[in-house]
Amino acid sequence: MLIDKVAWLRIEDGRVLSTRSHGKDVFYFPGGKREPGESDVDTLVREIAEELTVTIDPATATPVGVFEARAHGHAQDVTVRMTCYTADYTGTPTAAAEIAEVVWLEFADRARTSAVDQVIFDHLHETGLLT
Repeated sequence: MLIDKVAWLRIEDGRVLSTRSHGKDVFYFPGGKREPGESDVDTLVREIAEELTVTIDPATATPVGVFEARAHGHAQDVTVRMTCYTADYTGTPTAAAEIAEVVWLEFADRARTSAVDQVIFDHLHETGLLT
């Protein structure tokens, strides 16, 4: 089984924005699943507004990559595919909807994230974007 998601990677000062949902024990990059008929960017704009109460500028959405790993908290045969974008925004990221906590993480925090996020952390570190 495949869980297909879109995520926002916001990197500032060598740290990346991350979130923890209510009842979860690891951090995830903000984003979510597409609704019928939505493009990646449509999903990104909607999910980030819902989760963090900020407005993504769709014209600045830039693909970073597609990453896969075993889904956290699921059976071995469940994989999550995360299509990641950077984008500019307006507002102040604030926890909303299912989000309990908003944090800025460094590479040293990698173990506090889901498996797919760890793959993305490695990529960001290797490319020099995450310290």
